[in-house]
Amino acid sequence: MGTKKVLYITQEITPYLPDSPIATNCRYLPQAIQEKGQEIRTFMPKFGSINERRNQLHEVIRLSGMNLIIDDTDHPLIIKVASIQAARMQIYFIDNEDYFKRKHTIADDKDVEFSDNDERSIFYVRGVLETIKKLRWIPDVIDCHGWMTALTGLYIKTAYADDPCFKNSKIVYSLYNDDFKQPFSNKFIDKLKFDGIKDKDVEALKGVVDYETLSNFAVKYADGIIQSEENVNNNVLDNINKSGKKFLSYPGNLDVSVDAINNFYENL
Repeated sequence: MGTKKVLYITQEITPYLPDSPIATNCRYLPQAIQEKGQEIRTFMPKFGSINERRNQLHEVIRLSGMNLIIDDTDHPLIIKVASIQAARMQIYFIDNEDYFKRKHTIADDKDVEFSDNDERSIFYVRGVLETIKKLRWIPDVIDCHGWMTALTGLYIKTAYADDPCFKNSKIVYSLYNDDFKQPFSNKFIDKLKFDGIKDKDVEALKGVVDYETLSNFAVKYADGIIQSEENVNNNVLDNINKSGKKFLSYPGNLDVSVDAINNFYENL
């Protein structure tokens, strides 16, 4: 098999955020896949808790400067980058003062989830895709980690379907036990609409958009699903099994799973 280009879109990576199943997996999986001979790019949000000086982040001026319109409001897209030297791996960060300046990730210091998490997810995913277009880097596989990335498949299969960067990309949704408690705004469907997205494309999001609904929506637009944590939502698992899509059940820790994941990418 020839070299594949694998794009990782994740909501957490250690050491920029504390260890968690997503953060730890997305620190070591891209490195392991790169060591298998694949070419990678990795993105995460630039949450306000990330110390830019300590982690040596700097803005990439040539990639920044675009505005993304969400709910009729312009939001500037800022791209930053840092390196994990030990892994010879660059991490790209999606930043915006409206969405990511606050000092917490998903919820405040009282564990109350942010009411605009839906918009933050939209901005993040669209920001990654617009940055990849500017990089002129054409991914064969896009592996999405965490519910904040769940809209990637929708955008790739609708609004960006004819874009030369993405028209042949395969979408993988990596499923974790990363539940959120506060359902999205009832204006969510209107907010995520974009040129090329029709009512039928988002019909499954009518009503209450909770964690389970959003995860099943990600499955709907994925070409393959990887169970990346041992214990995940059983209803989502049942939906995956009924979908008939390519599925890699929990392959164990990274030491034993990297070959299985690399083969899964190859076979998409």
